Amino acid sequence: MSSSSLSSSASSHPLAPYGWDADWESEFAPYAEQGLLLGRVVRVDRGQCDVVTAEGVVRADTEFVVPRDPMKVVCTGDWVAVDPEGVDPRYVRTLLPRRSAFVRSTSSKRSEGQVLATNVDHVIICVSLAAELDLGRIERFLALAHASSSGDALLHTSALAWESGAQPLVVLTKADLVPDPVTLSYLVSDVENSAPGVQVLPVSAHDGEGTDVLRAVVAGGTSVLLGQSGAGKSTLANALHGADVMDVQAVRDMDGKGRHTTTTRNLFALPGGGVLIDTPGLRGVGLYDAEGGVEQVFSEIAELAKDCRFQDCAHTVEPGCAVLAALASGELHERRLDSYRKLLRENRRLAARTDARIRDEMRKVWKQRGAQGRAAMEAKRGRHG
Repeated sequence: MSSSSLSSSASSHPLAPYGWDADWESEFAPYAEQGLLLGRVVRVDRGQCDVVTAEGVVRADTEFVVPRDPMKVVCTGDWVAVDPEGVDPRYVRTLLPRRSAFVRSTSSKRSEGQVLATNVDHVIICVSLAAELDLGRIERFLALAHASSSGDALLHTSALAWESGAQPLVVLTKADLVPDPVTLSYLVSDVENSAPGVQVLPVSAHDGEGTDVLRAVVAGGTSVLLGQSGAGKSTLANALHGADVMDVQAVRDMDGKGRHTTTTRNLFALPGGGVLIDTPGLRGVGLYDAEGGVEQVFSEIAELAKDCRFQDCAHTVEPGCAVLAALASGELHERRLDSYRKLLRENRRLAARTDARIRDEMRKVWKQRGAQGRAAMEAKRGRHG
């Protein structure tokens, strides 16, 4: 079939509102020949999943494609091939290659990743203005968003979010709780300074502020809502949908924290176009293969580092360090540098659990820094001796 025929066929397909296009149709062609049914996973629960198909939503078992690798499990957002009607039990037979995946590390000591959503175009990080801004947490979410993977359905590779097509966006929810426009402007500016190149949008589902802008963004593909409990994700999902599709609970008055209203990741098509994935609140946001994402979030530090005297400068005690010079002059804020160091250390520690080469490199760096520290102390004693 020609590319123009594929495009025409895909645009008129019953699953076009769920993101189906000519490229997906081409990927699915071999499975169509086998008589398998096309669908997109809208929910996963205890080894089974709900799949939206041209015949409606069907229930299928994921056991057939569950290997030992946690990166290969069926996830909300996946395009899949399932058994046709009449097969019992009904299985998901294969995943189509993922275009992107949002992955965080688990608490496992084996350095495993957990796929939270796949085939997303926009990663929407929801931050509630009902509580004090935690810029470090926003930077952590962004590092993961920028590291959204692209490529093979069964592999996670580190790639910048906008290179893989997953564009991050920070949404400051409950903007109606900050009625003073000057204060709101300062809060937006603080987040923008912590999120170079990322759009920061104050939104109020209560009075509609910013929802038209956000609705225009999510109309262009698949978006995933991420954030802590109480960040207003489900309320925002309802506002974008124009109906109460997600349950909502009030936050606790004592500390402004929310309860886990959403317990599974749910995908649904929006009436105005686009697809939305709502997720449970994330207590922990562990980095996973996110060094490239960290560098992107702290792009001003990466830019300063180009002028360091040494190419492998660690920006700690090295002479001729442009990053430390910027810190001393006030050009670079100490909080940003501390956050950058913390996230890089965490990501490398995680990587070192499974990569002997990285462990060896880290040992060499520690020895080198120890020697530099001892040399600096000896020089200091010499000056005061």
